[in-house]
Amino acid sequence: MKSSKKVVTIGGGIAGMEASSFLAAMGYDVTLLEKAGELGGHLAKWEKLFPTMRLGKEVLNFLSQGIYENVKVLCNAFIERIDRELDDFRIYLADGKVLEANAILVTTGYDLFDARKKEEYGYGIYDNVITSADLEEFFSSGKEIRTASGKTPASVGFVHCVGSRDQKIGNVYCSKVCCVTAVKQSIELKEKLSDVKIFCFYMDMRMYGMHFEALYKEAQEKWGVQFIRGRVSEACENSDGSILVKVEDTLAGRPMRLTVDMLVLMVGFVPSEGTKKIGNMLNLEFGPNRFFKTRDQHVLTNVSNVKGVFFAGACTAPKEITHAITDARAAASTIASYLEQNSVEKRTI
Repeated sequence: MKSSKKVVTIGGGIAGMEASSFLAAMGYDVTLLEKAGELGGHLAKWEKLFPTMRLGKEVLNFLSQGIYENVKVLCNAFIERIDRELDDFRIYLADGKVLEANAILVTTGYDLFDARKKEEYGYGIYDNVITSADLEEFFSSGKEIRTASGKTPASVGFVHCVGSRDQKIGNVYCSKVCCVTAVKQSIELKEKLSDVKIFCFYMDMRMYGMHFEALYKEAQEKWGVQFIRGRVSEACENSDGSILVKVEDTLAGRPMRLTVDMLVLMVGFVPSEGTKKIGNMLNLEFGPNRFFKTRDQHVLTNVSNVKGVFFAGACTAPKEITHAITDARAAASTIASYLEQNSVEKRTI
């Protein structure tokens, strides 16, 4: 009976892959839709992962096990519309395919904040201002770390909370991973360039995860990374291409000016374009942070306002890898409960 029940997962990142694997292992007919040409989402672009520094491809390989044997995967899949038929759904793709589903799992993830919106930092204007995603591309590609002029940087600055905890741009939430990503990337830079001086400009160091604090301590004590509490007000380019950083040191209570060869902006999470598109198609509710709003923040975190539609991963809020995987497994269990008509939704909140 289970194999006759069909689930369509929208989004082939971490959460979509893991939830689809679990649902298929339970015996359901699962189709995974991904708009890109391959699965993996943002994870596919990361070389090493905090806090253990293990390779991202190891986690991706783990998540891939069982996917291609048990799950129907459609990449380059673009959804044109979704119709409701009683308690079921009909999904129309741009290539003419039509899918039927008894339940839909939305795992549309997140996009990275567009750093060009913070013009005061100079991304897209100054050659030696890059984002954390750009720096990770250096690491994953094996390229040598060089400034725009081909020089090995003697000093690098990291600006935390770019696009997060910022009332001016309307993103007042914390993206959770930016602080520890800066710590991880600082250590990686020191491993590759032992003489480089690194400065991290932060509001608060939010080391909430297991072993995150130990990594932060290692960055200071072993690698000599300097952490300066204060928000950068402006970055401008010197005549030699280096970057002058203006910052208020809130611990010392004085303004600072510091020149670095390269400035890295730690960009936060924003709702993905897919989240907006699918949300509008299915009339899903959005929260004040513009991610999907769950039925309840404590006990129905995988359940949407639309019967038969469920959530997993960072489409509801910023999450790091461990939490996204755990959330995906919870979503699979919730969907199975719904399909077997023993739904947690029946309980009174």
